[in-house]
Amino acid sequence: MKAARAAVMLAAAAAGVLGGPGAALAQAKEQFIPLLVYRTGPYAPNGTPWANGKQDYLKLINARDGGINGVKITFEECETGYATDKGVECYERLKGKGASLFDPQATGITFALTDKVPNDKIPLVTLGYGLSASQDGNVFKWNFPMMGSYWTAADMLIQHLAKKEGGFDKLKGRKIALVYHDSPFGKEPIPLLEERQKMHGFELVKIPVTAPGVEQKSAWLQVRQQRPDYVLLWGWGVMNSTALKEAQATGYPREKMYGVWWAGAEPDVKDVGEGAKGYNALALNGSGQQAKVMQDILKHVHEKGQGSGPKDEVGSVLYTRGMIISMLSVEAIRRAQERFGKGKVMTGEQVRWGLENLSIDQKRLDALGLGNLIRPISTSCQDHMGSTWARVHTWDGSKWNFTSDWLQADEQILKPMVKAAADKYASDKKVTRRSPADCQS
Repeated sequence: MKAARAAVMLAAAAAGVLGGPGAALAQAKEQFIPLLVYRTGPYAPNGTPWANGKQDYLKLINARDGGINGVKITFEECETGYATDKGVECYERLKGKGASLFDPQATGITFALTDKVPNDKIPLVTLGYGLSASQDGNVFKWNFPMMGSYWTAADMLIQHLAKKEGGFDKLKGRKIALVYHDSPFGKEPIPLLEERQKMHGFELVKIPVTAPGVEQKSAWLQVRQQRPDYVLLWGWGVMNSTALKEAQATGYPREKMYGVWWAGAEPDVKDVGEGAKGYNALALNGSGQQAKVMQDILKHVHEKGQGSGPKDEVGSVLYTRGMIISMLSVEAIRRAQERFGKGKVMTGEQVRWGLENLSIDQKRLDALGLGNLIRPISTSCQDHMGSTWARVHTWDGSKWNFTSDWLQADEQILKPMVKAAADKYASDKKVTRRSPADCQS
C-alpha cells in the first residue's frame, strides 16, 4: 500500500515538472501552454506524432535551456478526439489556468473559437490550417494561420499542375477532382480552386467524403466515372490511407494524386506501401533526424527517458510539424519578453504581440537547429501568416522524396480574396478594422 502511494506521489511530482494538471499554478514563474490533442479515434495515427512533437520541444526548452530566459514551461494535454464540441470544452477548461495561446489542432475547433478569443484575449496559432481569411491581421487580431492556409495550399498545387502541363493555358479543358473531407477543413480550399477555375478554364469536380472517411466506395466510383486528369486529396487521418487503397482498387494512378500537407505523412502511406508509390503531397516542412534540433531532442529528452513517443518517430513529417508549432510559440513568447520584460511570464495579450512581431531569418533558424526544415518567417499587423512556402514530395514505396523546388502562393490572387473575405467577416460580426495605433499595442 505504501509502495503504491509512493508511486502515485512520484507520478504527481513528475507531472508537476513536465506539465501535468494544475502544474501552471505550482510556481509563479511558469509559462503555461495548453495542448489540445487527439490521441484516440480515427485521427489518432496522425494526431499522435503531431502532439508528441509539440510536447517534446517544450520539454527540450526546459531541459536544455532552463526555460525561456529562466521561465519554465508547463503544459497540460486535453483530448478532443478531433471533435469541435470537445475542443471548445478543453479550451474553456484550460484558458483559466494562465493559457497564453492555443493551438486548436483542428479547423472546426478554430472556427468555433475564433469568436471567443477576442474577449478572452488569447491568440490562436493555426499553422497550416484554420480560417484562410485570418491571414488578414487587421480584422483577425487573435488568429495566426502561420506558414500557410488552405488557400495557399490549393494555389500552390494548381501552380504545380500548370507547370507539369507546360503552362496555365494548358489547364484549359482539363478536369481536376477535389476529394475532400466533408467538414470546414475540406471545404476551405474550394473558393480558391473556383477562382483558379474561372481564370484557367479547367473543370472542377467536387467529391465530398463523409467523416471520418473509412467508407469511400461511392467517392471513388465518381472518380472512375469522371476520369479526372488529377485528383486533389484534402484528407486527414484514416481518410488518406483509405483513399489511396481505393485509388489502387479502382486503378486510378497514384502519380496523378496530390494531397494537401495534412495528407502527406508517414501514417497516410506506410500501411499502403507499394500501393501508394508515386503519390504526391505538399510538404510544409522537411523531416528526418539529421537537423540539430532533432539531435538535441534525442539527447536531452529521449535519452533521459522523457520522450512523448517512440524514438524512431522523432523527425517524422507530422512530429516535425508539431515541433515547429511549439518552436514558433516559444519564439513568440521570447519576442514578447524582449518588449515586456525578460524572465517574466507573458500574458495572452503580450504573446499575441510577440506572434505579430516575429522575424525569424535563416540565421535564427540555424541557431535554433532547424536549418532547412522551413523557410524564414516574418509576421506583421497586416500579415498573420508570415510565410507561404511549401514543396511537393512523392512517396517511393518506402520513403518521401522532394520532387519540386519551394513553391509560393500567388499573392496577387490571394490578397484580394483574403481582404474580401475578411471584410465580409468584419461586416457580419460588426468588427472594426484595426487602426495603426492598435497595431502598435
